[in-house]
Amino acid sequence: MKGVERRLLRRLPRRVPVVLGVLAAVQGVLLVVQAELLVRAVAGLDWRPLPWLAGAVAVRAVVAWVVTAVAGGGAARVKRGLREALLARPAGDAGARVTLLTRGLDAVDPFFTGYVPQLLAACVVPVVVLARLVSVDWASAVVVLVTVPLVPVFGALVGLRTAALTGRQWALLHRLGGHFRDVLAGLSTLRAFGRTEHQSGVVRELADGHRRASVGALRVAFLSSLVLELVCALSVALVAVPVGLRLLEGRMALSAGLLVLVLTPEVYLPLRALGQRFHASAEGVAAAEAAFAALEAPAARWEGGRVVPGRGAPEIVLEEVTVRYPGAEGAALDGVSLRVGPGERVAVAGPSGAGKSTLLLVLAGLVVPSSGRVLVDGVDLAELDPVAWRARLGWVPQRPHLFAASVADNIRLGDPDASEARVREAARAAAAAGFVEDLPEGYATVLGEGGAGLSAGQRQRLAVARAWLSGGPVVLWDEPTARLDLRSERMLVEAAVRLLEGRTAVLVAHRPALLEVADRVVRLEGGRVAGAVHEEAA
Repeated sequence: MKGVERRLLRRLPRRVPVVLGVLAAVQGVLLVVQAELLVRAVAGLDWRPLPWLAGAVAVRAVVAWVVTAVAGGGAARVKRGLREALLARPAGDAGARVTLLTRGLDAVDPFFTGYVPQLLAACVVPVVVLARLVSVDWASAVVVLVTVPLVPVFGALVGLRTAALTGRQWALLHRLGGHFRDVLAGLSTLRAFGRTEHQSGVVRELADGHRRASVGALRVAFLSSLVLELVCALSVALVAVPVGLRLLEGRMALSAGLLVLVLTPEVYLPLRALGQRFHASAEGVAAAEAAFAALEAPAARWEGGRVVPGRGAPEIVLEEVTVRYPGAEGAALDGVSLRVGPGERVAVAGPSGAGKSTLLLVLAGLVVPSSGRVLVDGVDLAELDPVAWRARLGWVPQRPHLFAASVADNIRLGDPDASEARVREAARAAAAAGFVEDLPEGYATVLGEGGAGLSAGQRQRLAVARAWLSGGPVVLWDEPTARLDLRSERMLVEAAVRLLEGRTAVLVAHRPALLEVADRVVRLEGGRVAGAVHEEAA
């Protein structure tokens, strides 16, 4: 059993494996009882054991249902725990994390509902049946005892190949799901720049790769079933042929021979079914491995920090910062060095994919550099208290999220304890008071999820009000004017002048209006600082 499988089992409540083991033993006993009753009815031409035989079959069905219910409950509990743990961790690639939280963890079900109960049955049932075979015909029991190990040996040999193929299949699905989600999120931008056809080709290529990997895994699974069936058939034949010869020669009673022939396949059946369950659970095991890797990702560099940053506008220095995302061919940031003085406003420009948003995520502490460091007033960002640092940030993303709550509550996210007067002051500073007061209930107007009912410019100005209310001495803006009309852009830039006064700011921007607010402009290309720094009048 692999390490990831042992870790999954450790997440099960202890009573679940115990109950499943007891039920497996009950199934083994019922199997022997069922075989005995069947042989008595056939060998003795007696109908009286048949009602008892039907009862044994019914009880086995009930036990099988209880096994499914217990295993299903354990699977639901483990999945819930993994989802809660993953949701509590920051996600580097949101699209891939969504795939893992949905399709990925749902694929764990066959491991708990199929593989684990079958593994316990494979450990218990053959022992119970072999014990009965020894008491009936020890020669046949010896043959079975010698040939039984062949089934798990061949199953393991084929299973190694299946695990590798399934791991590749899951990796491709993980990448496909993440990329597809990111494409949907940026569909409007892709359409504006005429890149939808290119991304359609990328998605088509990823989907085709996943299809080929899935077919390859299924091919090996079918071949493994053929191998196991062949091994089991030959093993049963080694028992059946001698038993048939002894029955013809009269050296064996009919009841004993029939019982051996009925019970022998039942020794191999749990092992053969275990191989099938293994293939069905392989994708879930690969997904669980990805989940454990995400939980153990080194984002915890931040969590040990205890240094509390000062209150004034800080100096921020990046020293040879490099960021590499898992699965990406190149670095998102490659040896970036940059100094932002106290109270300085630096705009970052560059083509799409140059690493601008990654730079802001590094400064916010949401992405840990692969190498290099970020200094805040001479203190390594990794040593700062993360909660205290983020409390100093005024964050205005390109697509701010507004919740299904009142306008005041959405602004108050910047400072949950802010009074109504401060909320209104923040709205005025962000040039949002005019349209807010025109709403049906003013600041008490409840918005739709995502800010439904407001324009893009209005949503951006509420995000600026939120950042203003936070009072943080550091401001991070990610292209807030990218999708605005000229009037909304002008109002937002006017609000920016008030928001950025006396604060250290890093602004990702393309359009000239916002660049004019900055003290200087830095250009990124291919994850590197390109060319000289462009100076602007403050």
